[in-house]
Amino acid sequence: MDVVLIDSGGANIGSVRYALERLGASAVLSADADTISRADRVILPGVGAAAPAMARLRELGLVDLIRALEQPLLGICLGMQLLFESSEEGDVECLGLLPGRVRRMPASQGIRVPHMGWNRLSRRSDSALLDGIDEGAHAYFVHSYAAPLTADTLASSAHGSEFAAVVGRGRCLGAQFHPERSAAVGARVLENFLRGAAA
Repeated sequence: MDVVLIDSGGANIGSVRYALERLGASAVLSADADTISRADRVILPGVGAAAPAMARLRELGLVDLIRALEQPLLGICLGMQLLFESSEEGDVECLGLLPGRVRRMPASQGIRVPHMGWNRLSRRSDSALLDGIDEGAHAYFVHSYAAPLTADTLASSAHGSEFAAVVGRGRCLGAQFHPERSAAVGARVLENFLRGAAA
């Protein structure tokens, strides 16, 4: 199986690659349109900010390519946020594969932003991406912006207020948490994705 990690400049690319290798999948890091379009599975990782990430994808000429992909696509952390229509972070237009606007998480007493740490997942919809993951399982998050709860939310989590933790529509999937840092839960999500899970 050909797995391609889109070279979006995210700092988590190496750790995602190692997580896939532990599952027996060799992933190629690439910004080449032909390599990405021929892959069996495509992953859009990301750590950083929405506006620079979208600027990089535009500079590489990959925005329309990603929008047109027919194979399973998994966005991770910022990569998941980029699947939505827009982000408040830099007031930027994103890929538009999922409806909704990503917004900054509100801070309040006892609620620090960025949100960093282990949080429970609450399943909201049946999906093969979540096969084998128990209700209330913990995953590891690091983020200041979050996607809204929509009909495409497969699982939610809460930090002050609820937000989309796992999303999916057909071949387009996303995890706000870091599977590569979420122990058995993250490994299972990646394994389900490699097996061809769809929403």
